[in-house]
Amino acid sequence: MDSTAIWVFAGLFALVTVLGFVASRWRAADLNHLDEWGLGGRRFGTMVTWFLLGGDLYTAYTFIAVPALVFGKGAIGFFVLPYALMIFPLFYVVFPRFWSVARKHGFVTASDFVRARYDSPTLALLIALTGILAIMPYIALQLVGMEVVIGALGFHGHIPIIVAFAILAAYTYTSGLRAPALIAIVKDLLIYIVVIAAVIIIPAKLGGYDNIVAAVPPEKLLLQPGQGFSYATLAIGSAVALFLYPHSITGLLSAGSVKVIKRNMAMLPAYTVALALVAALGYMALASNVADNPAYADGFNRYGPNYAVPALFLHWFPSWFAGVAFAAIAIGALVPAAIMSIAAANLYTRNIHKEFFRPNCSHKDEADVAKLVSLLVKFGALLFILALPQQYAIQLLLLGGIWIIQTLPAVLIGLYTRRLHSNALIIGWVVGMGSGTWMAASQNFSSNFPLPIGGTTLTGYAAIYALILNLATALVLSAAATAMGAQRGADLTKEEDYAVAD
Repeated sequence: MDSTAIWVFAGLFALVTVLGFVASRWRAADLNHLDEWGLGGRRFGTMVTWFLLGGDLYTAYTFIAVPALVFGKGAIGFFVLPYALMIFPLFYVVFPRFWSVARKHGFVTASDFVRARYDSPTLALLIALTGILAIMPYIALQLVGMEVVIGALGFHGHIPIIVAFAILAAYTYTSGLRAPALIAIVKDLLIYIVVIAAVIIIPAKLGGYDNIVAAVPPEKLLLQPGQGFSYATLAIGSAVALFLYPHSITGLLSAGSVKVIKRNMAMLPAYTVALALVAALGYMALASNVADNPAYADGFNRYGPNYAVPALFLHWFPSWFAGVAFAAIAIGALVPAAIMSIAAANLYTRNIHKEFFRPNCSHKDEADVAKLVSLLVKFGALLFILALPQQYAIQLLLLGGIWIIQTLPAVLIGLYTRRLHSNALIIGWVVGMGSGTWMAASQNFSSNFPLPIGGTTLTGYAAIYALILNLATALVLSAAATAMGAQRGADLTKEEDYAVAD
């Protein structure tokens, strides 16, 4: 244990804890209303939204896992760059439309939209359950990132993780979405400081980027034969899935206007630059031979390639800066975990509790249920990590990406047309979920599936293959339903509700 690193880490963690509780008085409002507690009153401006979405989309697990993938598997880990570049044009086109109809009707979740658009409680329930299932392992994986950096400080028990999540649960319960919005400002500033320092100082100590690239095994510098299609489908599938994750929708619905969303979609690619630099840390770890250093052997034995970034900072930086870096990663776990738990709570409260158990509950009752569920979600994720092998959380996270993309026909296509019938969408969802889960399970929960086509095999992201089956089923059954004159439910939205003029 290094006392200097621990004190720096503890000081920064204490700072964000105070901010989390102070946030309840920031832009004071009635937090006994779900719009205020779960969406920050839908009035965050450009800069707050920028920090919130940066904290929401670029998580602690990203900071740990992306360099670890590059460190362990090589160039395939850089799929995050085209994936991140595709996100924001998609968001720029789609989200103003979604924000407009959500503001008009007071939608808090994607399931609220589906319920109104298709007049189908069953379809809305399936969308809500998919979102909750997909987001739970995502929260659990934030704990993995935090566990790695706390382990790098010398703590290997579960007590620090439990204390950290108890604090997170307390200030999220008290302040709602305002807490991660305020903390995200600190988190993002720390991340930028750490990344900029790393990409300047480490290459200088290693003799420049030429020496770093020369030290990387050739097979890790380029995609290997057969990886190209996997790389492309993983990038495309991940970009589309991110739009559909509940925490993305929660973050963007908190924006105060369409202009705020459009400005953010223009500004957020700056995070992609940071992401490219973060991925490059994997190559820096290879060039630094941290895996062969006996000082870090215990860390690699415990955490595998995920220990590459902590080892890199311990190797090249003084203790106080390692403490700053580890605090940035740990805080980077708290922000998305808070937003994700709020998003899951919003889904349960609006689309399960209110829809099926208490249709006439008051705004206060609704907010109280959401606060309680947010606690249960966090501690459920915590128990998952404490009681089960880490590999299960990783496998479920891969499944989560496959599952959430199956909501695309109802949510994303539903924003533009209602030609698809609700029952066809339900059956398509079943086909997509079943086939996607089977593909992943058949490959020992790998995200890639080898699809034999003619005399060749296309190995690609299983989520894309499952989505194609889902869409084909929905299209064919919708055409059949239209031909038979099947009745549609009432559409509670109007075309003018989607207007994006601000």
